[in-house]
Amino acid sequence: MDFTTFLEHFDTIAQAPNGIAKLRSLILDLAVRGKLVPQNPEDESAQELLKEIASIRKQLAQESIKGLPTTTTSIDDDLEELPVGWQWVKVGNLTQKLGAGSTPKGGKQVYVNSGIKFIRSQNVWNDGLRLDDVAYISPEIHQKMNNTIVQPGDVLLNITGASIGRSALVSSDFDEANVIQHVAIVRPILQEMNQWIHLYLISPLTFRNIMDVQVGISREGLSMTRLKDFFIPLPPLAEQKRIVEKVDELMVLCDRYQSSQEARDTLRQKLRESAIAALMNAETDEELQKNWSIVRDHWETLSQKPEDVGDLRRSILELAVRGKLVPQKTFEEPAKVLMKQIQLKKQQLVKEGKIKKTKATEKHLNEQVSYSIPESWDWVAIDVISDIGTGSTPLTSNTDYYEDGSVPWITSTATSQDSIYKADTHITELAVKDYRLKMYPPGCLIIALYGQGKTRGQISTLEISATINQACAAINLIEETKEHKEFIRYVFKKKYEELRALAAGGAQPNLNVGKIKETLIPLPPLEEQKRIVAKVDELMQMCDRLEESLRQNQQRLEAIAASAISHLTV
Repeated sequence: MDFTTFLEHFDTIAQAPNGIAKLRSLILDLAVRGKLVPQNPEDESAQELLKEIASIRKQLAQESIKGLPTTTTSIDDDLEELPVGWQWVKVGNLTQKLGAGSTPKGGKQVYVNSGIKFIRSQNVWNDGLRLDDVAYISPEIHQKMNNTIVQPGDVLLNITGASIGRSALVSSDFDEANVIQHVAIVRPILQEMNQWIHLYLISPLTFRNIMDVQVGISREGLSMTRLKDFFIPLPPLAEQKRIVEKVDELMVLCDRYQSSQEARDTLRQKLRESAIAALMNAETDEELQKNWSIVRDHWETLSQKPEDVGDLRRSILELAVRGKLVPQKTFEEPAKVLMKQIQLKKQQLVKEGKIKKTKATEKHLNEQVSYSIPESWDWVAIDVISDIGTGSTPLTSNTDYYEDGSVPWITSTATSQDSIYKADTHITELAVKDYRLKMYPPGCLIIALYGQGKTRGQISTLEISATINQACAAINLIEETKEHKEFIRYVFKKKYEELRALAAGGAQPNLNVGKIKETLIPLPPLEEQKRIVAKVDELMQMCDRLEESLRQNQQRLEAIAASAISHLTV
């Protein structure tokens, strides 16, 4: 493969999802396999280079250099064939020091405000040392840890934790430092080779080796014994320099591509936000339709990833619950009429003993109203227009509650889907009786009060008769029309996405049945609800198509990039 061929595929790979990262990995992979620059038959071979290294090693051994790795000469028959003039050799044969650092006695307690730099794994990055948050130790501790002293030209390698495999080349003008036990010092016998060894350590080849031989149950550590026996492909010294120069050149090109992509992404995001703002601020139906047309026709320009469509979905729900998605009709009965009808139905159900009487919840009205709604709408606490309850978890150690159970029992995880058609767990009639569990009919809305990950605030429509556990609330609406239930579900979906966002960021906002009951719903006339639900469904289907189109485009680019990478690595 020549350099021109590589450049022909560069742009193709760069445009794929995570394309720049794939390019960087490909560059390193081609480099250590001898496929990035042409070989020069006049270069002194790796075999001759190894003789020079062996001679220096012998001298170091005579000087009793502490920590000099022992040499090994075995060769693995499964190793890939290398270009002419190259040689497989173990890392230990090329180094005069190969050892992990250590942690000073007392740990963080001995850190000082200034003194000798103490390099930890968070300071070691492939593009160099990052010392903005470096720790310091005293000169006295520095001397006691003289076996962990870093020298200019050393290569540092993270050998534990999430950053395992990250490696930094220490600059030639570096002063002094020590390293922690999670970082290894790799010091070449021939310092001219430090750039090549660093390139090898950050290559996909080494990362695969590290993942294969990590020690310990947690698989989070690389021992020096293992690292010493890693095979490194060794080119002639002159070719090493050419490869390093070419890698540097291509990495700069990757940097430029990445900066350009980030600038385009930033512009795309601003345009997308502007288009969505125009939707939200439309004052007439004509203006809204015009802005929808712009979004629909240009969304693939305004977005790049399927996840971007989430912004549009949220905007649709926002418009729906604010009464801006469809026009109001003055001849329709206002929501207050619907409210009176629901209250009459509820009073009858209470009288018949089918549901419990609603407690007053209007005290939270003013603090929850955060936006205006059309005159024909009304704010109402959800408890006023529904019957709300929760469930329980029968004692799990009692097999009589679960074995051969036939009663569907819904948990918060089921709310990840829009509709619940089956339960993952069933309980017995005895469990229902002993725990006085209520059976909820199809059409109820099930909302997750708490649960793992982003479960909190999810809401689904129950499509079967079932009972629920204590992590869920069931909202059984008095008005039984499908559109009414779907509208309320959309309201809750919009209202609680903020809580899910908080949960994803680490906060733990609690939901409980009391808070659900006090939740205010912007209630439109029933006929308008039907139009809103129809419009939301239509627009969500449009979002589905946009999302699928973006997903297919990503898959197409990934396939093209994979084909190009395969062509280049053959």
